[in-house]
Amino acid sequence: MAAASPSSDMFDEIVMAEERFHGEGYQEGYAEGSHVGVAEGRRYGSLHGAKIGSEIGCYLGFALTWQCLLQKCTDEKNGKKIRALDSLIGMIQKFPYEDPTYDKLQEDLEKIRGKFKQRHTAF
Repeated sequence: MAAASPSSDMFDEIVMAEERFHGEGYQEGYAEGSHVGVAEGRRYGSLHGAKIGSEIGCYLGFALTWQCLLQKCTDEKNGKKIRALDSLIGMIQKFPYEDPTYDKLQEDLEKIRGKFKQRHTAF
């Protein structure tokens, strides 16, 4: 078999340049996109987590404040309210703040929101 001439090697390099540049560009873009995606995901997670924490903290503050105010009154009507507040406080205290992989996180959050709305309208 005859050896390839230098001009055909140069021609092959020119023809294959588009494919080579496409591959290199893809690799660079993928690496950059992965890096940016991780940073954006971290920012989004921190922001979303802070919003949920603030919301839960608001609910807990509401429940603890009303619990303190109602403990001075001992009638049956206030007793029911205190038990309902205790239930809400218990749900909030059991909420898994430290485990973002908890599979029922959204369900538990919705239950807490529902219980808060129920208690909020009762006051």
